[in-house]
Amino acid sequence: MAQTDPAEILLIHHRWANDQLLDACAKLTDEQLDQEFEMGVGSLRKALTHIAGAIRGWGDLLAGREQRPRLEETGFSIQELRELFDEVTADFEASARNHPNDGIATGSRGGNSYSFTRGGVLTHVMTHAVHHRAQCLNMLRQLGVEDLPPSSVLEWMLMVDPVESG
Repeated sequence: MAQTDPAEILLIHHRWANDQLLDACAKLTDEQLDQEFEMGVGSLRKALTHIAGAIRGWGDLLAGREQRPRLEETGFSIQELRELFDEVTADFEASARNHPNDGIATGSRGGNSYSFTRGGVLTHVMTHAVHHRAQCLNMLRQLGVEDLPPSSVLEWMLMVDPVESG
């Protein structure tokens, strides 16, 4: 049966869309992954690392953990990024699913304390990833990749979670 809960749709789609992007990037050379573009954080490898780092950082907040160091300066391989995405996504999903969205998550970074609704954090992480995946699609297009990976919620619904007609 097709998913109906918006939070669950966001979580499932998020994992799927990131996997689609990683699959597309696995076909690229290191030179292509590191080619600089005048958008986002600059390259596909940097964008993927940034997305994973954001999932991890916000996952730490949802779990009530101290923030771990940022990942942006690490030069991960695609396989390492895939493993990192699996780890941070599973952690984020567990925290999001195990607590009500109307709860409050509080943490600190850089000496400042922040409080957000858990639903707000979930929404931010999902839309932040959509933003950067769109930049990655543009980078792939500029690299000459013709078969761009599917990434939208609509594509996910049509390909993975269709409503069964009866």
